[in-house]
Amino acid sequence: MSLQAYKQAAQRAESPREAEYRLFGEVTRALIRAAELDRTQIAERMDALHWNRQLWNALATECAAEDNSLPAPLRAHIISLSMFVNRHTSAIMQGSETFDELIEVNRIVMQGLSPTPSAA
Repeated sequence: MSLQAYKQAAQRAESPREAEYRLFGEVTRALIRAAELDRTQIAERMDALHWNRQLWNALATECAAEDNSLPAPLRAHIISLSMFVNRHTSAIMQGSETFDELIEVNRIVMQGLSPTPSAA
């Protein structure tokens, strides 16, 4: 089986929740690696920040859709977190903040998405 075929099969077997958990894990690992880089490695640091910002912007867009089935308070919280991520990302780019808060927010979301022990 080719690698591409394996990836397609794995993606089809994932639930949306599992896919979101996996994506958050990949983005968060990229943020952790970027945080460890020297500040002179601007492109690599910005790539991770941009990817995280894209993820949060996509979540906010989905939550703003009228046909979204999540409860309204949860949707509002996700949109609020997305706004925080955008502001904090800009502050990191300006050199006035660190990656720590973005990593922590993503980890907290991952905890909420992770399967419960009985479901695993």
